[in-house]
Amino acid sequence: MGCPLDQAERIVHGTTVGTNAVLQSRGAKVGLITTKGFRDMIEIGRTQRLAPNSMFKPKFVRPKPLVPRHLRVEVEERTAANGEIIREVDLSALEEVSQSMLQNGVESIAVCFLHSYRNSDNETRVHQWLSKRWPEVPLSLSSKVIREYREYERFSSTVINAYLMPVMMRYLSSLESNLAKDGYGRRLFIMSSSGGMISSTSAQMLPIRTILSGPAGGVNGAIHFARQAGFSNVITYDMGGTSSDVCLVKDLRPMISTEHHYLGIPVKTLQMEINTVGAGGGSVAWVDQDGRLRVGPKSAGATPGPAAYGKNGQDPTITDANLVLGRLGSDSLLGGKIRLSSELARRAIERLSAKLGGLDVDRLAEGLLQIAVTKMAGAIKEISVEKGHDPRDYVLVPYGGAGPMHAAAIADELGIERVLVPKYPGNLSALGLIASDVRHDYVRSCIQLLDDVEPEVLSREYRSLEEEALSSLLSEGFRKEQIVFERALDLRYRGQAFELSIPMQKGDTNRVIQNRFHERFEQIYGHRHSTHQILLVNLRVSSFGIVDKPGFPEPDTIHGSVEGARKGERSVFFQGAFWSTPIFERTLLPKDWEIPGPIIVEESGATTIIPPQWSVRTDRFGNLMMNKKA
Repeated sequence: MGCPLDQAERIVHGTTVGTNAVLQSRGAKVGLITTKGFRDMIEIGRTQRLAPNSMFKPKFVRPKPLVPRHLRVEVEERTAANGEIIREVDLSALEEVSQSMLQNGVESIAVCFLHSYRNSDNETRVHQWLSKRWPEVPLSLSSKVIREYREYERFSSTVINAYLMPVMMRYLSSLESNLAKDGYGRRLFIMSSSGGMISSTSAQMLPIRTILSGPAGGVNGAIHFARQAGFSNVITYDMGGTSSDVCLVKDLRPMISTEHHYLGIPVKTLQMEINTVGAGGGSVAWVDQDGRLRVGPKSAGATPGPAAYGKNGQDPTITDANLVLGRLGSDSLLGGKIRLSSELARRAIERLSAKLGGLDVDRLAEGLLQIAVTKMAGAIKEISVEKGHDPRDYVLVPYGGAGPMHAAAIADELGIERVLVPKYPGNLSALGLIASDVRHDYVRSCIQLLDDVEPEVLSREYRSLEEEALSSLLSEGFRKEQIVFERALDLRYRGQAFELSIPMQKGDTNRVIQNRFHERFEQIYGHRHSTHQILLVNLRVSSFGIVDKPGFPEPDTIHGSVEGARKGERSVFFQGAFWSTPIFERTLLPKDWEIPGPIIVEESGATTIIPPQWSVRTDRFGNLMMNKKA
């Protein structure tokens, strides 16, 4: 039974509207107004091949910029690197410029001026003029979107923001209107890419902050359950129908960075470091022109879906392989709605077997899963091993419809010995949304040698940012005791091009900060330069408005029993042979129950596989704790 909307305390929405608009090139038609001489900045970029998998393509063609050249116009204005206004913007030119853009069908305008991160006066003047003249046209200012230096990244991020604004404004306005009609009278919150909630108004003005809105909620849900279970270092793993998303969480904080690219376009906003790979339950197995067996990235989707769905799907998928191996049962409804057909699944695998010379169907199905597992483990290595983190020091937290089914195999691949399957894994992303705090991020570029920075000056700059953040959260209804700040510094060795973000605590001396930077640099790159000068680039403050978290009572009142939870058993294929494997209903299991594998635990929305080399126990919160046998 649903909750009446007039009784809902808070609605938080995770959305892929922005992601899909970028990936499917379905954003708005954008016009760009920029400083004279910088019209081609977004096209020249850094003369690098930033598009995925483009480095070794001899016939590579760089993607076209989101704004064609005839819609990129220049105006007379100039701001110096120190923020001094050398020339005020010539507003008289805007009438002709804007008229021309609108006649060409422009739906959104990006304003990107040189050094506006230091002084936004010229961009603000343009905004005021255009807002009066064309109030219906959405405007994106680079000084609002990315308030830090690096012109190319700031310009490209602002263009993407303008590209998404009309799409997000239409979507969220419609959603808010429908919610209001159904009785919801409070503010709508949207999950941001950095892992915090932002208001719907902020999301409409800065949609670039929602590109990872969908998967970010799942990471927060995993953190919520990890904290409850007593773990602080975890790797989250969300496997759905099309792809898998993974994120490394250290000390209950997800790794966050500002270095991201979409279709070869840099986006310099704070985002969780979520790595996505095209391996999901619907990923199609196929044979390439060299005769090699592949899995994904093509997906069967929901329609026609895997062959087992019985919707005329012909291609074998990961779901079909799991059904053939007995890891999924055909006697229960998938998601409570779809009855799977073992016969159709086996036929699909048999057709694939014929293309490979008649391989044993069961071994082939297991091979498909191993290929998918290797791809997903590779995605985790990119965010752990390649960033100086040993995955063996972390607990794997799987969720999503297919995550718990493959978690043990992925853990084996990575040497991880503990897996935490939280309650409600199929709904964890939704639970993560309501467990998220409101978050605002602030940055100020301050480029100088760290040794030359006076501690009092640093403290004053941080207090200035925190006062701005405090004012914003107070205006949103938070009390001072509900507000928390986190500080960070973007540092690099002098002469390098890019920075590392290092946490900063009140009272830290320059020596402490330098040592922390050297250690982090060595962790990532395997060496340090202890005698090199360190350059301070940016100050960062993240502010959090702490909200009440959902409470999940300990299942003391659930008098479950092993006998009552046991649904039967079936023959399941593990490591080249079939094992007689008991099947349990998770919701009926008692707490503090432990049993060695192989077993299968089923629930609405997910299936957990415990292979022969693993054991599982239920903790006092109802989570499943899987452990590798010694």
